[in-house]
Amino acid sequence: MMVKLLLSLLLVLVVMTFTLGKTERSTIKTGKKVPQTLSRGWGDQLIWAQTYEEALFWARSRNKPLMVIFHLDDCPHSQALKKAFAEDKSIQKLADENFILLNLVYETTDKHLSPDGIYVPRILFVDPSMTVRADITGRYSNRLYAYEPDDMKLLLSNMQKAQTFLKTDL
Repeated sequence: MMVKLLLSLLLVLVVMTFTLGKTERSTIKTGKKVPQTLSRGWGDQLIWAQTYEEALFWARSRNKPLMVIFHLDDCPHSQALKKAFAEDKSIQKLADENFILLNLVYETTDKHLSPDGIYVPRILFVDPSMTVRADITGRYSNRLYAYEPDDMKLLLSNMQKAQTFLKTDL
C-alpha cells in the first residue's frame, strides 16, 4: 500500500516537473514575451477590435467614434507613445467609455487611413458614418497624425473633438 502511494506521488512529481520545465523552455526559446491580448500593451483593460472591418461595424452599431492606432512593435517611437498612452489615466478612461479602439501593426487597404503617407506611429479617428476625420491632426506639419509622448494633452483634446463632432454632425 505504501509503495503504491509513493509511486503515485513520484509519478505526479515527474509529470509536473516535465510540464513546468517544458513551459520554461518555450518561454526561453521565443526570447521576448508576446502580449496575449489585442491591446498589445496600449491598455490591457480596454476592449480592442481585432480587424478594421470589425471596428467599423462596432463604431456604426454602437454610434461611437473609432480610434485607429498604427504602430510597430520594434519601433522606439511607437513604444514610447504606447507607454505614455497606457499610463495616461484620462486617455484610458475616455477611450474605455467613448471609443471603439483598434491598434494595427500592418496597413489596411483603406487609403483614407493614410491621407499624408504611411508612417508610424500615427492615430486617426473615424466617425460612425465611416468618415475618416482627416481634420483632427497632431502638431506636426510633416506627419499630420503623429503624436509623441509629450503630446498626451493634445491627443486627449483631439479625442474630445472626435466626440464633439460626433454629437453635432450626426
